[in-house]
Amino acid sequence: MRSAKLLQHLFCVSLLAAPLLVPDMALGQTKPGAPARGPLRVHPDNPRYFTDGSGKAVYLTGAHTWNNLVDMGPSDPPERFDFDAYLDFLDRHGHNFIRLWAWDSVTWDTRANRESTKNVVNNVAPQPWARTGPGKALDGKPKFDLAKFNEAYFQRLRDRVSAAQSRGIYVSVMLFEGWGLMHANSGRAAPAGWAWRGHPFHPENNASGVNADPDGDGQNIQVHSLANPAVTAVQEAYIRKVVDTVNDLDNVLYEVINEGGEEKWDWWVVKTIREYERTKPKQHPIGITGHGAERLESMLASQADWISPGSRDGYRDDPPAWNDKQKVSLLDTDHVWGLGGNPAWAWKALVRGHNPLFMDPYDNAILAKGPADDWKPLRQSLGVTRKLAERVNLAAMTPNDELASTKYCLAEPAAQYIVYLPDGGAVTIALSATKDRFDAEWIHPTEGTTTPAEPVPGGDKRTLKSPLTGPAVLFLRKSK
Repeated sequence: MRSAKLLQHLFCVSLLAAPLLVPDMALGQTKPGAPARGPLRVHPDNPRYFTDGSGKAVYLTGAHTWNNLVDMGPSDPPERFDFDAYLDFLDRHGHNFIRLWAWDSVTWDTRANRESTKNVVNNVAPQPWARTGPGKALDGKPKFDLAKFNEAYFQRLRDRVSAAQSRGIYVSVMLFEGWGLMHANSGRAAPAGWAWRGHPFHPENNASGVNADPDGDGQNIQVHSLANPAVTAVQEAYIRKVVDTVNDLDNVLYEVINEGGEEKWDWWVVKTIREYERTKPKQHPIGITGHGAERLESMLASQADWISPGSRDGYRDDPPAWNDKQKVSLLDTDHVWGLGGNPAWAWKALVRGHNPLFMDPYDNAILAKGPADDWKPLRQSLGVTRKLAERVNLAAMTPNDELASTKYCLAEPAAQYIVYLPDGGAVTIALSATKDRFDAEWIHPTEGTTTPAEPVPGGDKRTLKSPLTGPAVLFLRKSK
Protein backbone atom coordinates (compact mmCIF):
# COMPACT_ATOMS: atom_id res chain seq x y z
CA MET A 1 0.00 0.00 0.00
CA ARG A 2 2.85 2.37 0.79
CA SER A 3 4.28 1.87 -2.73
CA ALA A 4 0.87 2.50 -4.32
CA LYS A 5 0.37 5.72 -2.36
CA LEU A 6 3.88 6.90 -3.20
CA LEU A 7 3.30 6.21 -6.91
CA GLN A 8 0.01 8.12 -6.83
CA HIS A 9 1.62 11.11 -5.11
CA LEU A 10 4.62 11.18 -7.42
CA PHE A 11 2.41 10.85 -10.50
CA CYS A 12 0.42 13.89 -9.44
CA VAL A 13 3.58 15.89 -8.74
CA SER A 14 4.88 15.06 -12.22
CA LEU A 15 1.67 16.06 -13.96
CA LEU A 16 1.64 19.41 -12.22
CA ALA A 17 5.23 20.17 -13.20
CA ALA A 18 5.73 22.65 -16.02
CA PRO A 19 8.86 23.76 -17.90
CA LEU A 20 10.80 26.35 -15.95
CA LEU A 21 11.43 29.51 -17.89
CA VAL A 22 13.58 31.61 -15.56
CA PRO A 23 17.06 31.97 -17.12
CA ASP A 24 20.21 30.88 -15.30
CA MET A 25 22.00 34.23 -15.12
CA ALA A 26 25.32 32.51 -14.46
CA LEU A 27 25.31 31.31 -18.06
CA GLY A 28 25.74 34.81 -19.41
CA GLN A 29 25.09 35.66 -23.03
CA THR A 30 25.51 32.97 -25.65
CA LYS A 31 27.25 33.70 -28.91
CA PRO A 32 25.06 34.34 -31.93
CA GLY A 33 24.73 31.50 -34.40
CA ALA A 34 22.30 29.07 -35.96
CA PRO A 35 20.37 27.25 -33.25
CA ALA A 36 20.02 23.48 -33.36
CA ARG A 37 17.00 22.41 -35.41
CA GLY A 38 14.71 19.52 -34.59
CA PRO A 39 13.43 17.50 -32.98
CA LEU A 40 15.70 14.94 -34.58
CA ARG A 41 14.31 11.81 -36.22
CA VAL A 42 16.07 8.75 -37.61
CA HIS A 43 16.62 9.52 -41.28
CA PRO A 44 14.05 7.53 -43.30
CA ASP A 45 16.48 6.81 -46.15
CA ASN A 46 19.70 6.34 -44.20
CA PRO A 47 19.13 5.26 -40.57
CA ARG A 48 22.81 5.66 -39.73
CA TYR A 49 21.98 9.32 -39.14
CA PHE A 50 19.32 11.60 -37.77
CA THR A 51 17.54 14.31 -39.72
CA ASP A 52 16.21 17.62 -38.41
CA GLY A 53 13.14 17.62 -40.65
CA SER A 54 14.87 19.26 -43.60
CA GLY A 55 15.66 15.95 -45.28
CA LYS A 56 19.36 16.50 -44.69
CA ALA A 57 21.31 13.95 -42.64
CA VAL A 58 22.62 15.37 -39.35
CA TYR A 59 26.05 14.07 -38.34
CA LEU A 60 26.66 14.25 -34.58
CA THR A 61 30.05 14.48 -32.91
CA GLY A 62 31.46 16.10 -29.81
CA ALA A 63 33.27 15.92 -26.49
CA HIS A 64 31.34 15.41 -23.28
CA THR A 65 32.63 15.52 -19.71
CA TRP A 66 31.29 14.19 -16.41
CA ASN A 67 30.50 17.38 -14.51
CA ASN A 68 28.72 19.31 -17.28
CA LEU A 69 25.39 19.10 -15.40
CA VAL A 70 26.07 18.22 -11.76
CA ASP A 71 29.04 19.84 -10.04
CA MET A 72 31.83 17.56 -8.84
CA GLY A 73 34.87 18.19 -6.70
CA PRO A 74 36.57 17.55 -3.34
CA SER A 75 35.13 20.71 -1.77
CA ASP A 76 31.67 20.75 -0.20
CA PRO A 77 29.75 22.10 -1.99
CA PRO A 78 31.78 21.35 -5.13
CA GLU A 79 32.95 24.19 -7.34
CA ARG A 80 30.40 25.20 -9.98
CA PHE A 81 31.15 24.06 -13.53
CA ASP A 82 31.62 26.92 -16.03
CA PHE A 83 29.12 25.86 -18.69
CA ASP A 84 29.60 28.99 -20.80
CA ALA A 85 33.34 28.27 -21.09
CA TYR A 86 32.50 24.69 -22.01
CA LEU A 87 30.20 25.82 -24.83
CA ASP A 88 32.99 28.09 -26.08
CA PHE A 89 35.32 25.06 -26.01
CA LEU A 90 32.85 23.05 -28.11
CA ASP A 91 32.49 25.93 -30.57
CA ARG A 92 36.25 26.21 -31.00
CA HIS A 93 36.50 22.55 -31.91
CA GLY A 94 33.49 22.50 -34.23
CA HIS A 95 31.47 20.06 -32.13
CA ASN A 96 27.67 19.81 -32.19
CA PHE A 97 26.77 17.14 -29.64
CA ILE A 98 27.23 16.39 -25.93
CA ARG A 99 26.00 13.93 -23.37
CA LEU A 100 24.70 15.85 -20.35
CA TRP A 101 25.73 13.70 -17.42
CA ALA A 102 23.59 12.60 -14.52
CA TRP A 103 25.24 11.16 -11.42
CA ASP A 104 23.14 9.05 -9.07
CA SER A 105 25.31 9.08 -5.94
CA VAL A 106 26.33 12.08 -3.83
CA THR A 107 30.02 11.16 -4.16
CA TRP A 108 32.44 9.75 -6.72
CA ASP A 109 35.44 7.91 -5.35
CA THR A 110 37.87 8.11 -8.27
CA ARG A 111 40.04 5.37 -6.79
CA ALA A 112 37.51 3.12 -8.53
CA ASN A 113 38.76 4.38 -11.91
CA ARG A 114 41.67 2.11 -12.69
CA GLU A 115 42.88 4.08 -15.69
CA SER A 116 42.94 7.48 -14.00
CA THR A 117 45.76 9.20 -12.11
CA LYS A 118 43.22 10.92 -9.86
CA ASN A 119 42.66 9.48 -6.37
CA VAL A 120 40.12 11.71 -4.64
CA VAL A 121 36.57 11.51 -3.34
CA ASN A 122 34.45 14.07 -5.19
CA ASN A 123 31.26 15.51 -3.77
CA VAL A 124 28.43 15.64 -6.30
CA ALA A 125 25.56 18.14 -6.30
CA PRO A 126 22.79 19.04 -6.97
CA GLN A 127 20.56 15.95 -7.07
CA PRO A 128 17.01 15.67 -8.50
CA TRP A 129 15.31 15.28 -5.12
CA ALA A 130 15.03 17.75 -2.27
CA ARG A 131 17.05 17.19 0.90
CA THR A 132 14.54 18.21 3.55
CA GLY A 133 14.75 15.38 6.05
CA PRO A 134 13.56 14.54 8.59
CA GLY A 135 16.74 12.91 9.78
CA LYS A 136 20.31 12.83 8.55
CA ALA A 137 21.67 10.77 5.65
CA LEU A 138 24.95 8.86 5.79
CA ASP A 139 26.83 11.97 4.64
CA GLY A 140 25.48 13.95 7.60
CA LYS A 141 23.15 16.09 5.50
CA PRO A 142 19.33 16.00 5.54
CA LYS A 143 17.77 12.89 4.05
CA PHE A 144 16.17 13.00 0.60
CA ASP A 145 12.41 13.36 0.26
CA LEU A 146 11.82 11.25 -2.84
CA ALA A 147 8.33 12.69 -3.24
CA LYS A 148 9.70 16.23 -3.60
CA PHE A 149 11.85 17.44 -6.47
CA ASN A 150 14.80 19.79 -6.18
CA GLU A 151 13.60 22.47 -8.57
CA ALA A 152 17.09 23.98 -8.84
CA TYR A 153 18.30 20.76 -10.48
CA PHE A 154 15.65 20.84 -13.17
CA GLN A 155 16.08 24.57 -13.70
CA ARG A 156 19.76 23.97 -14.35
CA LEU A 157 18.94 21.08 -16.68
CA ARG A 158 16.64 23.27 -18.76
CA ASP A 159 19.00 26.25 -18.78
CA ARG A 160 21.94 24.21 -20.03
CA VAL A 161 20.03 22.35 -22.73
CA SER A 162 18.55 25.66 -23.88
CA ALA A 163 21.95 27.38 -23.90
CA ALA A 164 23.39 24.53 -25.98
CA GLN A 165 20.49 24.76 -28.44
CA SER A 166 21.21 28.42 -29.08
CA ARG A 167 24.79 27.42 -30.00
CA GLY A 168 23.70 24.70 -32.43
CA ILE A 169 24.57 21.84 -30.06
CA TYR A 170 22.42 18.74 -29.56
CA VAL A 171 22.20 17.30 -26.06
CA SER A 172 21.65 13.75 -24.89
CA VAL A 173 19.93 14.13 -21.53
CA MET A 174 21.18 11.26 -19.38
CA LEU A 175 18.44 10.07 -17.03
CA PHE A 176 20.36 7.62 -14.84
CA GLU A 177 24.00 6.70 -14.17
CA GLY A 178 24.81 3.00 -13.79
CA TRP A 179 28.60 2.72 -13.86
CA GLY A 180 28.93 3.47 -10.16
CA LEU A 181 26.69 0.64 -8.97
CA MET A 182 27.29 -1.88 -11.76
CA HIS A 183 31.04 -1.60 -12.27
CA ALA A 184 32.68 0.41 -9.49
CA ASN A 185 30.82 -0.40 -6.26
CA SER A 186 33.10 -3.34 -5.43
CA GLY A 187 36.30 -5.00 -6.57
CA ARG A 188 38.13 -1.71 -6.98
CA ALA A 189 40.67 0.28 -4.98
CA ALA A 190 37.83 2.37 -3.57
CA PRO A 191 36.07 1.04 -0.45
CA ALA A 192 33.43 -1.56 -1.31
CA GLY A 193 29.92 -0.16 -1.38
CA TRP A 194 30.95 3.49 -1.80
CA ALA A 195 28.48 4.20 -4.63
CA TRP A 196 25.58 2.59 -2.79
CA ARG A 197 26.30 4.42 0.48
CA GLY A 198 25.85 7.72 -1.37
CA HIS A 199 22.72 6.75 -3.30
CA PRO A 200 19.36 8.42 -2.52
CA PHE A 201 17.64 4.99 -2.65
CA HIS A 202 19.75 3.69 0.25
CA PRO A 203 17.34 3.31 3.21
CA GLU A 204 19.57 5.49 5.42
CA ASN A 205 19.59 8.31 2.83
CA ASN A 206 15.88 8.96 2.26
CA ALA A 207 12.86 9.72 4.44
CA SER A 208 10.46 8.04 2.02
CA GLY A 209 10.90 4.44 3.11
CA VAL A 210 12.56 3.41 -0.15
CA ASN A 211 15.21 0.68 -0.08
CA ALA A 212 16.69 -0.67 -3.31
CA ASP A 213 18.85 -3.24 -1.48
CA PRO A 214 16.42 -5.47 0.43
CA ASP A 215 19.14 -8.02 1.24
CA GLY A 216 21.21 -5.31 2.89
CA ASP A 217 24.51 -6.61 1.55
CA GLY A 218 25.40 -3.53 -0.47
CA GLN A 219 25.86 -5.68 -3.59
CA ASN A 220 22.47 -7.05 -4.72
CA ILE A 221 21.20 -3.56 -5.44
CA GLN A 222 17.94 -3.31 -7.35
CA VAL A 223 18.02 0.34 -8.40
CA HIS A 224 18.03 -0.19 -12.16
CA SER A 225 15.59 -3.08 -12.31
CA LEU A 226 11.84 -3.63 -12.03
CA ALA A 227 12.15 -5.63 -8.81
CA ASN A 228 10.97 -2.93 -6.41
CA PRO A 229 7.64 -1.12 -7.08
CA ALA A 230 8.52 1.74 -4.72
CA VAL A 231 11.77 2.40 -6.62
CA THR A 232 9.99 2.17 -9.96
CA ALA A 233 7.39 4.70 -8.76
CA VAL A 234 10.07 7.23 -7.87
CA GLN A 235 11.85 6.68 -11.19
CA GLU A 236 8.67 7.04 -13.25
CA ALA A 237 7.83 10.37 -11.63
CA TYR A 238 11.41 11.55 -12.20
CA ILE A 239 11.31 10.54 -15.89
CA ARG A 240 8.10 12.52 -16.35
CA LYS A 241 9.64 15.52 -14.61
CA VAL A 242 12.63 15.46 -16.98
CA VAL A 243 10.32 15.28 -19.99
CA ASP A 244 8.20 18.13 -18.62
CA THR A 245 11.35 20.21 -18.24
CA VAL A 246 12.86 19.88 -21.73
CA ASN A 247 10.12 18.58 -24.06
CA ASP A 248 9.64 21.88 -25.89
CA LEU A 249 13.35 22.15 -26.81
CA ASP A 250 14.43 20.99 -30.28
CA ASN A 251 17.94 19.78 -29.50
CA VAL A 252 17.00 17.06 -27.02
CA LEU A 253 17.85 13.37 -27.14
CA TYR A 254 17.33 11.04 -24.16
CA GLU A 255 19.78 8.47 -22.83
CA VAL A 256 18.36 5.77 -20.56
CA ILE A 257 21.44 5.18 -18.44
CA ASN A 258 25.20 5.25 -18.60
CA GLU A 259 26.55 1.69 -18.50
CA GLY A 260 23.97 -0.04 -16.36
CA GLY A 261 20.39 -1.22 -16.14
CA GLU A 262 18.84 -4.64 -16.63
CA GLU A 263 17.42 -5.24 -20.09
CA LYS A 264 13.75 -5.23 -19.01
CA TRP A 265 14.29 -2.05 -17.01
CA ASP A 266 16.13 -0.32 -19.89
CA TRP A 267 13.26 -1.14 -22.22
CA TRP A 268 10.73 0.01 -19.61
CA VAL A 269 12.47 3.41 -19.43
CA VAL A 270 12.33 3.72 -23.24
CA LYS A 271 8.63 2.82 -23.18
CA THR A 272 7.90 5.23 -20.33
CA ILE A 273 9.57 8.16 -22.09
CA ARG A 274 7.92 7.40 -25.41
CA GLU A 275 4.41 6.99 -24.02
CA TYR A 276 4.65 10.16 -21.95
CA GLU A 277 6.08 12.21 -24.82
CA ARG A 278 3.11 11.18 -26.96
CA THR A 279 1.03 13.41 -24.68
CA LYS A 280 3.42 16.31 -25.36
CA PRO A 281 3.98 18.63 -28.34
CA LYS A 282 7.33 17.09 -29.34
CA GLN A 283 8.93 13.66 -29.48
CA HIS A 284 12.67 13.10 -29.25
CA PRO A 285 15.10 10.21 -29.94
CA ILE A 286 15.82 7.77 -27.10
CA GLY A 287 19.04 5.79 -26.73
CA ILE A 288 20.65 2.90 -24.83
CA THR A 289 24.42 2.75 -24.25
CA GLY A 290 26.77 -0.21 -24.21
CA HIS A 291 29.15 -1.58 -21.57
CA GLY A 292 26.17 -2.05 -19.24
CA ALA A 293 23.91 -5.06 -18.80
CA GLU A 294 23.00 -5.14 -22.50
CA ARG A 295 25.02 -6.22 -25.48
CA LEU A 296 24.61 -5.16 -29.09
CA GLU A 297 21.99 -7.78 -29.98
CA SER A 298 19.53 -6.77 -27.26
CA MET A 299 20.08 -3.04 -27.81
CA LEU A 300 19.28 -3.52 -31.50
CA ALA A 301 16.14 -5.48 -30.58
CA SER A 302 14.90 -2.68 -28.31
CA GLN A 303 12.62 0.20 -29.26
CA ALA A 304 15.46 2.71 -28.82
CA ASP A 305 16.21 5.06 -31.73
CA TRP A 306 19.95 5.11 -31.16
CA ILE A 307 22.49 2.95 -29.38
CA SER A 308 26.14 3.15 -28.40
CA PRO A 309 28.09 -0.10 -28.98
CA GLY A 310 30.73 -1.12 -26.45
CA SER A 311 34.20 -2.64 -26.57
CA ARG A 312 32.73 -6.09 -25.87
CA ASP A 313 30.75 -5.66 -29.08
CA GLY A 314 33.98 -5.20 -31.09
CA TYR A 315 33.88 -1.44 -31.69
CA ARG A 316 37.18 -0.32 -30.25
CA ASP A 317 40.28 0.12 -32.44
CA ASP A 318 38.75 -0.78 -35.80
CA PRO A 319 34.98 -0.26 -35.56
CA PRO A 320 33.08 -2.37 -38.11
CA ALA A 321 30.79 -0.82 -40.68
CA TRP A 322 27.34 0.13 -39.43
CA ASN A 323 25.12 -1.50 -42.06
CA ASP A 324 21.45 -2.52 -41.98
CA LYS A 325 21.05 -1.80 -38.26
CA GLN A 326 18.03 0.54 -38.50
CA LYS A 327 19.29 2.55 -35.53
CA VAL A 328 21.77 5.40 -35.27
CA SER A 329 25.18 4.52 -33.78
CA LEU A 330 26.57 7.16 -31.41
CA LEU A 331 29.93 5.47 -31.00
CA ASP A 332 31.50 6.73 -27.79
CA THR A 333 35.05 6.33 -26.52
CA ASP A 334 33.52 6.09 -23.04
CA HIS A 335 32.15 2.61 -23.79
CA VAL A 336 35.15 1.29 -25.71
CA TRP A 337 38.12 2.79 -23.85
CA GLY A 338 36.94 4.70 -20.81
CA LEU A 339 39.71 7.27 -21.10
CA GLY A 340 41.05 6.76 -24.59
CA GLY A 341 40.65 7.29 -28.30
CA ASN A 342 42.66 8.82 -31.12
CA PRO A 343 42.20 10.65 -34.45
CA ALA A 344 42.44 7.42 -36.46
CA TRP A 345 39.48 5.97 -34.55
CA ALA A 346 37.43 9.11 -35.24
CA TRP A 347 37.99 8.87 -38.98
CA LYS A 348 37.41 5.12 -39.07
CA ALA A 349 34.12 5.71 -37.25
CA LEU A 350 33.03 8.36 -39.78
CA VAL A 351 33.71 6.26 -42.88
CA ARG A 352 32.14 3.19 -41.25
CA GLY A 353 28.83 5.03 -40.76
CA HIS A 354 29.02 5.96 -37.07
CA ASN A 355 28.70 9.26 -35.20
CA PRO A 356 31.86 9.39 -33.02
CA LEU A 357 31.82 10.86 -29.49
CA PHE A 358 34.66 11.54 -27.06
CA MET A 359 34.60 11.07 -23.27
CA ASP A 360 36.79 14.08 -22.61
CA PRO A 361 38.77 14.65 -19.37
CA TYR A 362 38.46 18.32 -20.39
CA ASP A 363 40.50 20.16 -17.73
CA ASN A 364 41.50 17.00 -15.80
CA ALA A 365 39.49 18.23 -12.80
CA ILE A 366 37.67 14.90 -12.35
CA LEU A 367 39.82 12.22 -13.99
CA ALA A 368 43.19 12.47 -15.67
CA LYS A 369 45.30 10.32 -17.97
CA GLY A 370 48.17 12.48 -19.10
CA PRO A 371 48.07 16.26 -19.67
CA ALA A 372 44.74 17.71 -20.79
CA ASP A 373 46.27 18.89 -24.08
CA ASP A 374 47.19 15.31 -25.00
CA TRP A 375 43.61 14.94 -26.26
CA LYS A 376 43.74 17.98 -28.52
CA PRO A 377 44.36 16.01 -31.76
CA LEU A 378 41.26 13.86 -31.15
CA ARG A 379 39.11 16.88 -30.34
CA GLN A 380 40.30 18.62 -33.49
CA SER A 381 39.78 15.53 -35.63
CA LEU A 382 36.16 15.23 -34.55
CA GLY A 383 35.59 18.80 -35.70
CA VAL A 384 37.24 18.10 -39.05
CA THR A 385 35.04 15.02 -39.59
CA ARG A 386 31.98 17.15 -38.95
CA LYS A 387 33.13 19.89 -41.33
CA LEU A 388 33.57 17.36 -44.10
CA ALA A 389 30.30 15.54 -43.30
CA GLU A 390 28.44 18.81 -43.73
CA ARG A 391 29.95 19.37 -47.19
CA VAL A 392 28.55 16.15 -48.63
CA ASN A 393 25.13 14.63 -49.23
CA LEU A 394 25.55 12.37 -46.22
CA ALA A 395 22.08 10.88 -46.51
CA ALA A 396 23.14 9.22 -49.77
CA MET A 397 26.44 7.81 -48.47
CA THR A 398 27.11 4.34 -47.08
CA PRO A 399 30.22 2.44 -45.96
CA ASN A 400 31.87 0.92 -49.06
CA ASP A 401 35.16 -0.50 -47.84
CA GLU A 402 35.49 -2.69 -50.92
CA LEU A 403 35.95 0.39 -53.10
CA ALA A 404 39.26 1.46 -51.52
CA SER A 405 42.48 -0.47 -50.97
CA THR A 406 42.72 0.94 -47.42
CA LYS A 407 39.27 -0.54 -46.64
CA TYR A 408 38.04 2.78 -45.22
CA CYS A 409 35.55 4.37 -47.59
CA LEU A 410 32.22 6.17 -47.23
CA ALA A 411 30.66 6.69 -50.62
CA GLU A 412 27.77 7.46 -52.85
CA PRO A 413 29.19 5.56 -55.84
CA ALA A 414 29.45 7.64 -58.99
CA ALA A 415 28.99 10.84 -57.00
CA GLN A 416 31.20 11.29 -53.89
CA TYR A 417 33.82 9.38 -51.90
CA ILE A 418 35.53 9.91 -48.54
CA VAL A 419 38.57 7.65 -48.16
CA TYR A 420 40.76 7.41 -45.06
CA LEU A 421 44.43 6.49 -45.38
CA PRO A 422 45.61 5.61 -41.84
CA ASP A 423 49.25 5.37 -42.94
CA GLY A 424 49.19 7.92 -45.75
CA GLY A 425 50.95 6.96 -48.96
CA ALA A 426 48.82 5.82 -51.88
CA VAL A 427 45.33 4.40 -52.25
CA THR A 428 43.63 2.59 -55.10
CA ILE A 429 39.96 3.42 -55.46
CA ALA A 430 37.41 1.82 -57.78
CA LEU A 431 35.61 4.49 -59.82
CA SER A 432 33.98 2.15 -62.33
CA ALA A 433 30.44 3.31 -61.44
CA THR A 434 30.81 6.28 -63.81
CA LYS A 435 33.16 7.63 -66.45
CA ASP A 436 32.65 11.18 -65.24
CA ARG A 437 35.52 13.17 -63.79
CA PHE A 438 35.94 13.89 -60.08
CA ASP A 439 37.30 16.93 -58.32
CA ALA A 440 39.86 15.78 -55.75
CA GLU A 441 41.37 17.16 -52.59
CA TRP A 442 43.49 15.86 -49.74
CA ILE A 443 42.55 16.77 -46.16
CA HIS A 444 44.78 16.71 -43.12
CA PRO A 445 42.76 14.58 -40.64
CA THR A 446 43.68 16.63 -37.57
CA GLU A 447 44.43 20.14 -38.81
CA GLY A 448 41.69 20.19 -41.44
CA THR A 449 43.86 21.87 -44.07
CA THR A 450 43.06 20.98 -47.69
CA THR A 451 45.35 20.41 -50.65
CA PRO A 452 43.67 20.42 -54.10
CA ALA A 453 44.65 17.70 -56.55
CA GLU A 454 44.26 17.17 -60.28
CA PRO A 455 40.79 15.99 -61.42
CA VAL A 456 40.44 12.21 -61.48
CA PRO A 457 38.76 10.39 -64.40
CA GLY A 458 36.21 7.71 -63.56
CA GLY A 459 35.53 4.45 -65.35
CA ASP A 460 38.22 2.27 -63.74
CA LYS A 461 40.42 1.81 -60.68
CA ARG A 462 42.67 4.78 -59.98
CA THR A 463 45.71 4.96 -57.73
CA LEU A 464 46.32 8.30 -56.04
CA LYS A 465 49.25 9.29 -53.86
CA SER A 466 48.83 11.58 -50.89
CA PRO A 467 51.00 14.73 -50.78
CA LEU A 468 50.74 14.74 -46.97
CA THR A 469 53.11 13.24 -44.46
CA GLY A 470 51.33 10.66 -42.35
CA PRO A 471 47.58 9.88 -42.24
CA ALA A 472 45.39 11.55 -44.86
CA VAL A 473 41.83 11.83 -46.11
CA LEU A 474 40.92 11.81 -49.79
CA PHE A 475 37.71 13.52 -50.86
CA LEU A 476 36.37 12.99 -54.38
CA ARG A 477 33.25 14.64 -55.74
CA LYS A 478 31.87 14.40 -59.27
CA SER A 479 32.80 17.50 -61.21
CA LYS A 480 29.98 19.88 -62.09
